[in-house]
Parts: sequence; C-alpha cells; structure tokens
Amino acid sequence: MLVKDIMTHNVITITGDTYVLDAEKIMDSNKIGRLPIVDNNRLIGIVTKDDVLKASPSSTTSYNQRQLFYLMSKLTVKEIMKTRVITVTPDTTVEKAVTIAQKHRVGSLPVVEGERVVGILTTNDVFYKILNPLLGIGQAGRRLLIYGAGTCDGLHRVLDLVLKAGIEVKTLWIPKEPDKQNLILHLDTEDVSSIIGSIEQAGFRVELREFEA
Repeated sequence: MLVKDIMTHNVITITGDTYVLDAEKIMDSNKIGRLPIVDNNRLIGIVTKDDVLKASPSSTTSYNQRQLFYLMSKLTVKEIMKTRVITVTPDTTVEKAVTIAQKHRVGSLPVVEGERVVGILTTNDVFYKILNPLLGIGQAGRRLLIYGAGTCDGLHRVLDLVLKAGIEVKTLWIPKEPDKQNLILHLDTEDVSSIIGSIEQAGFRVELREFEA
C-alpha cells in the first residue's frame, strides 16, 4: 500500500505571513493539530498546535493583557514555524512512511511532489484506514482468543471448523507475544457458543474477547 492510497488529499495549508492567532483559529475550526506552510506553492515549514502554545507569552511576564494581545496579534507563523520538515512522496510505501515518522518522532508527514504539497499523512489516516479495518474495529461480530492456535496446523484446524459451521471470518491475527502462539478470530456472528464448543472439543482453550463495535 502506498501513501497516496490513504493520505488526506484536501490538505489545509497557510502562508508564512499568516498570523499565529489566525492559524490557531484554523486548526481549532478544522479540528487539526498542524498546518503545512507554503509560499509560492513551495513547502517552507510546518506549524503545530504545540508551537502556537509555546509562542504564547507566559502569564508570569511583566506585560499587561493589552500588551500581550498586541504582541500575539502581530506574530506570524513564519517566526515560529519548523523549517526542517520531514516529508514523503505519494509513492512512498506506508510501511516506510510509518518507519520515517517513528524515527523522527512526528505525528504527521506532509506529502510532496517536488516542493508542492499534495496531501498529508497523519496517525489518524493510518489508524482509520489501515489499523481499524485490519483489526475489525467498529465492526459487528464477536472475537475469540484461541490459545495455541497460532500455528500453521492450529490455524488450519480452527478455520476448517469455522468454515464447516458456515461462519464468515471478518479478521484474524496472531499477536506477536514471546513464547505464545495464540490466534484471535473476529467472526461475523453474535452467537458463538456452538463454534466455541467445537473449537474446545478440538483441544483448544477459547476465551471470548470483549470489545465495542
């Protein structure tokens, strides 16, 4: 999967001469935490909600309220933005993009073609468009934790039982846990008592996993 498959395309950008107070209003009204900054269609920086908060004068300063408001009203994002922006291209693989984001400890990656911003990849994009479907988050059905079934043989035996019962498997995964080979099945049914009995008769211990659909 590539970045262009899951990125936010309609990215909101601002220019370097945007006032910090206006940038904060844009972030608040659009419920976003960062804004790429462009001048002449070229990415020159990025500003985050944290940058705005850090730029706000402390209440312990000697300025009065009127002076504080005046200072903030004249401050532009060009004066507080980060100019070293970590970016990716639309054809970067999602795996590589996530690795880059984790390495640099950033929660978003502007997506560029040349120097032009064409999108942005955020942690929400990864969660809602990859992780949620992968784990079946928000989908109906029941999840079973099947101890010891996370092997080729165990997986084959359990899926064979599920198939014979006529139940659809929505998702399945094997948690990466040291010295454990368990299997988690997300089944497209609410009535799992019968299939649990069949799996237990095959020699596996089964636990019903609670979750909110």
